[in-house]
Amino acid sequence: MQKFVQNIVTFSLRNTGFVLFATIALLVGGIYALQKTPIEAFPDVTNTRARIITQWPGRSAEEMEKMVTLPISKVMNSIPRKSNIRSISLFGLSVVTVQFEDDVDDFYAQQYVANKLSGVDLPEGADASIEPPSGATGEIFRYIIKSDLPLREVTSLQDWVIERELLSVPGVADVVSFGGEEKIFEIRINPTELKNYGLTPLDVYDAVSKSNINVGGDVIEQGDQAYVVRGVGLLESIADIENITITLYGSTPILVRNVAEVVMSHKPRLGQVGYNDQDDVVQGIVVMLRGENPSAVIESLKAKIEELNTRTLPENVKIQTIVDRTTLVDNTVHTVGKNIVEGVLLVSLIVFLFLYNWRSTLIVASVIPLSFLFAIIMLKIQGLPANLISMGSLDFGLLLEGTLVIVETVFVSLAAVSARVGPEKFMRMSKLGIIKKSAGSVASYIFYALLILIVALLPIFSFQKVEGKMFTPLAFTLGYALLGSLILSLTYVPAMCKLLFKKPVVERENFVTRFFQKNIYRLFDFSFRHKRATMGVFAAILVICVARFMTYGSEFLPQLNEGAIYIRATLPNSVNLEESTKLTKEMKNLLREKTPEIDFVLTQTGR
Repeated sequence: MQKFVQNIVTFSLRNTGFVLFATIALLVGGIYALQKTPIEAFPDVTNTRARIITQWPGRSAEEMEKMVTLPISKVMNSIPRKSNIRSISLFGLSVVTVQFEDDVDDFYAQQYVANKLSGVDLPEGADASIEPPSGATGEIFRYIIKSDLPLREVTSLQDWVIERELLSVPGVADVVSFGGEEKIFEIRINPTELKNYGLTPLDVYDAVSKSNINVGGDVIEQGDQAYVVRGVGLLESIADIENITITLYGSTPILVRNVAEVVMSHKPRLGQVGYNDQDDVVQGIVVMLRGENPSAVIESLKAKIEELNTRTLPENVKIQTIVDRTTLVDNTVHTVGKNIVEGVLLVSLIVFLFLYNWRSTLIVASVIPLSFLFAIIMLKIQGLPANLISMGSLDFGLLLEGTLVIVETVFVSLAAVSARVGPEKFMRMSKLGIIKKSAGSVASYIFYALLILIVALLPIFSFQKVEGKMFTPLAFTLGYALLGSLILSLTYVPAMCKLLFKKPVVERENFVTRFFQKNIYRLFDFSFRHKRATMGVFAAILVICVARFMTYGSEFLPQLNEGAIYIRATLPNSVNLEESTKLTKEMKNLLREKTPEIDFVLTQTGR
């Protein structure tokens, strides 16, 4: 193995042009991969799942559980490779979640659940649908609709125009509407008039249901033309409903308007949205498909919203962005970029202070971004997203372990030769043999050292479920960066030493190196003469650290302040929407009055 590693160093020194070309290709490819690789704030730790949402308006939670949730759960129990089934039943709503094993893909889960759902015998009026595949971090965008139109018309625009257009954006799984009023025609029956005509509410219901329908006919041919015959009976206005015939009273038709009043109304409201001074607005929540690039999806989403605002929607209707996931992603990228820049500057400073040579500093510092870009390319090839945890795991000390040893060894060897033969002769002589001998003498040790670090990550790949989804990207990112650092140390670093160390190399001392040399020797001498005291001090430090660690707080995820605070207030189940909205408004006004730094307050009440 030692000969193999030395042959790699020899090849790099003899083919410097090829090594530099490969390095430039790595740089360009890494920048391209960084732009195309999905970047998330946090990894998605949810298991593969298929969620069945069933609505049955007006039914109690007990009825939903007995007639909807239990039949669906029973059928779903026979699905292979499922891990568990969870459900919740609410007033008019049933949610059944089927979770699968780690290696099951979303398409398998959705397809199998859809096939099983088709065999469930649901009661009449119950509408079941399967939620598109999205993860816990799938919410990427929130908006409200600003308009001076009545709230019902704004809701209609959201349901029939905006939602349909946004769902056409690639990568969007669903658009969830919150707030607003869904328009309906309400028939207010007069019991006295019904009694006078000998009718019941069921007679009115049957008459309206049978009238609200289109029927198809045949084709009538006249000459060379064919005409399609159809009956148009869909109800479109209050007048259409009022003129429906319920029955005949002798020869006189009894119409709906004779026994009831028809008005424009809305469905019973279960939720309401407020934004700053506006207490009742329509909100849209955009959910992204699992595995998509949030930055690319949001960019396409913004383009579609701009098109809707300028071309499709009326002039007095505009979509206003409230929450944009790009801010969180940009914070993640900024944090990682800041760490890399600080790491490069700090490493450059330390190397320059001790070697006092800008060429060696440049070689060492350049390995950090190149190793990072190598890791990004490998993540892109593997199809893994990058996130704050995985990119933040890069340890610059580990990445530069091999580079520092090779650069220092080559630098000291060249400095010794330069001091022995003199500057003029050093300029004329070939340094290839010196670099090859000095770099080759430590290359095998560097190879084994970095290889051990990479192998140490193998236990992390055995993690499963939540911990596997959390830390596997971290292990891949750090492993790829270490692999890139190893390759660069054996190829790029010797080639750069050959190019940059052509002029005489001189070892120089400065006050920093003199200070460390002087005091480190004194510290060693003192510790060696007072062995028991030294051991006692370090034992005390160990005890203090262990005790402090036992009481030290911990976080499941690293803190990332994106400038937003989520406040949740839970009220008794019996509180109506009006009272809940009143309390929400009081909280919103109090927050805005007491905290002038607040940019906006978005409230959601109910469901």
